[in-house]
Amino acid sequence: MTTYQLEVLENTNKKEKPVKDQVPFGTTFTDHMYVLEYETEKGWYDPKIIPYGPISLDPAAMIFHYGQTVFEGMKAYRTEDGRVLLFRPEKNFERLNLSSERLSIPPIDEKLALEHLTELIKLEKAWVPKTPGTSLYIRPYIISTDANLAVGPSQTYKYMVILSPVGSYFPGGLKPVVIHVEDKFTRAVKGGTGMAKTAGNYSSGYQAQANAKKEGNADVLWLDGVEKKYIEEVGSMNIFFKINGEVVTPELNGSILKGITRMSIIELLGTWGIPVTEKRISVDELYEAFEAGQVEEVFGTGTAAVISPVGELNWKGKKMIINNHEIGELSQKIYDTITGIQTGKVEDTLGWTVEVK
Repeated sequence: MTTYQLEVLENTNKKEKPVKDQVPFGTTFTDHMYVLEYETEKGWYDPKIIPYGPISLDPAAMIFHYGQTVFEGMKAYRTEDGRVLLFRPEKNFERLNLSSERLSIPPIDEKLALEHLTELIKLEKAWVPKTPGTSLYIRPYIISTDANLAVGPSQTYKYMVILSPVGSYFPGGLKPVVIHVEDKFTRAVKGGTGMAKTAGNYSSGYQAQANAKKEGNADVLWLDGVEKKYIEEVGSMNIFFKINGEVVTPELNGSILKGITRMSIIELLGTWGIPVTEKRISVDELYEAFEAGQVEEVFGTGTAAVISPVGELNWKGKKMIINNHEIGELSQKIYDTITGIQTGKVEDTLGWTVEVK
């Protein structure tokens, strides 16, 4: 990235903050956003913090036609003593560049990106909500902007960051959900874009998710795209199983997203002396373990929820009831510890948080 001085254009027409902290996810945005431009001859240039508002793109901009885009999701948290903390933000920028590499997008300077994000959040500190369970959601993303219908990588891009105060993911408390095991549609395949955070990975799952919800399920458990046999992700989250005392999660195989929360849970469990086995696990193997009474806990993991416990899996007319539809002891402990670190209630002995001073 070419280093240029960050320009800040402060918004003089500030919006009113939400009266209630329990706002619908992703519908309210702060006063400012961050914009960075790219041209092949210049590299990344002209970093700005500007008033939040619409952007202008040519109708032929390549993002509209070929979907060359990547994004990230992270959060800023308010502590009881008023500090603002980020959770492992450097890992998000590392992953953004991994996604960009897969989509033929030029990498950003990760260190500078974090510095500029910190400046943006400093300006928007008043937007970080104070109610327990709430946070300021951070969405960095890159779009291709060339006005060109030729099939190929764009020569120009915009990197942007927008911020949105969000309510608690579980306003009524952690409640296990019902999940449909999807054996028709495919989320991703090895060699595709499943390991990247890119737009098409998500919209391609809508139909399967809608079908599952019609049958009373909260989401779908994705199987591999080749054999429709091996478990990959749940909805847009990574997934963990506690089977006969052992914690297991699908191994990263090129079609599974390298989740920051997933990584953190594996590292955290290691400090507790609980090893995690990363391996291929088939739905048949899971059902056999269930029949033997060995499936003790199942939970999804991601930025939005941290932990989303699964209480039931529906597979080919068979129901797997997990822990009597109750959250497991380990799942609860993980959730309490990670959210505690994120909000400053639990000592961060692992060096995961970054304070926005």
